[in-house]
Amino acid sequence: MKIASWNVNSVKARISTVIDVLKDIDCDVVCFQELKCETDAFPYMELEDLGYQTAVLGQKSYNGVAILSKTPIEDIQYGLPGNEEDEQSRYIEVTTGGETLFRVASIYLPNGNPWPGDRFDYKLRWMEFLQKRAETLLEWEMPVVLAGDYNVIPTTEDCWDPKVWENDALAQPESRAAFRKLQWAGYAEAFDTLESRSHAYTFWDYQKGAWQKDHGIRIDHLLTSPEATDRLTSVEIYKKARGLEKPSDHVPIIGEFS
Repeated sequence: MKIASWNVNSVKARISTVIDVLKDIDCDVVCFQELKCETDAFPYMELEDLGYQTAVLGQKSYNGVAILSKTPIEDIQYGLPGNEEDEQSRYIEVTTGGETLFRVASIYLPNGNPWPGDRFDYKLRWMEFLQKRAETLLEWEMPVVLAGDYNVIPTTEDCWDPKVWENDALAQPESRAAFRKLQWAGYAEAFDTLESRSHAYTFWDYQKGAWQKDHGIRIDHLLTSPEATDRLTSVEIYKKARGLEKPSDHVPIIGEFS
């Protein structure tokens, strides 16, 4: 079973690229972030033609998350539990997987810039709610994958130049500490578990030739519960997607599970 996470940076604007990538990676479950469209405007037909069922939580012009699955989707959770007052569409969670059921979440964690400020405070509060939900899901004792754009650079080796990012919300000690806390609760970071390579990136900005110079950062992650980690057999950053015509500035990260 292959589960991917991908910030598509406007699913409708990049639908041709999205379709090409989905055909190539051939994943069973795909978690989208940053849809930038309302739920009703999501391109259901085009993705269902590829064999996917869909669960979508959209928002006009901003944010938005979705989960696509080639097996039935059940028990959809729209929004982050406990954070119902949040008006931003950043979290959706489902059960899927066929014979072996997985609980999968698609997460678009707040960016938090400018730092310091209200937006950074919002980011940290949001991560506290995510922490509570993640701990609750561990009690389910089933494979759980928390997939998404976390907007956290875990270490200085996960960016091309730490000095460039030292005043950015993505690299602040508080952001990194909240990310580590999820792992201390019992989640593994899939790429670190099997690859643990420095300077492997999932995001390259559109500006200043970042892609051509490989000036990237790693902010897209798959966090796996012990039951999912035991089944994890491979992890891939699908870097090819960034070089396509009209690409997202993120690329998919893909975990394969037995």
